[in-house]
Amino acid sequence: MQQSAVTRLTSGNAPDSARRHCQADPTRTPGRAARVAVLDSAGAVFLFRYDNTEVGVHRAMPGGGMEPGESPLEAAGREMREETGWSDLVIEDGVLCLWEHDSTRAGVPVRQHEHIYLAYAPHREPAGDVTAAHAEDRTERWRWRWRWWSPADLAAGHEPLWPPQLPELLAEVRRPGAPATPADLGFVPNGPVVRG
Repeated sequence: MQQSAVTRLTSGNAPDSARRHCQADPTRTPGRAARVAVLDSAGAVFLFRYDNTEVGVHRAMPGGGMEPGESPLEAAGREMREETGWSDLVIEDGVLCLWEHDSTRAGVPVRQHEHIYLAYAPHREPAGDVTAAHAEDRTERWRWRWRWWSPADLAAGHEPLWPPQLPELLAEVRRPGAPATPADLGFVPNGPVVRG
């Protein structure tokens, strides 16, 4: 029986220590976040460009940290509205994947646990004035920091992605939607992912 790309991602690409859920690291502050993979009708995904002091330049989906008392799904919806101005998206209940990664935020080393959800939308630009949500980027030209990425763009590997396995994850869900059981990528160390 042939394994799906998502099954391969979660079963054989990383050592056991990297696949464990919620790894503790006493040198890092634990964080929780939620993001949304927004796909258009052609399968392109909407991504922002981020520049993290620890990780460097990378592309990631709209989303961010959870507020106290907020569920991951509530955080995903709030972050989506704040960062894109899109208030009409329906985010699917099922979680696409879970993953953990390290980064530095405001000088603080963080080990972030993320829930990634799935939504579908027409190919469009962010709506309204969302500059306040992008003030942390310290750029007046934030509009150049987002882009729709086609499946071919993602597969070309021109820029690092969060999570690095994003092309494989999205290839699995473009037609049927989020899986019944989310892929759990575990802890993903910073650096390039080897595709093969």
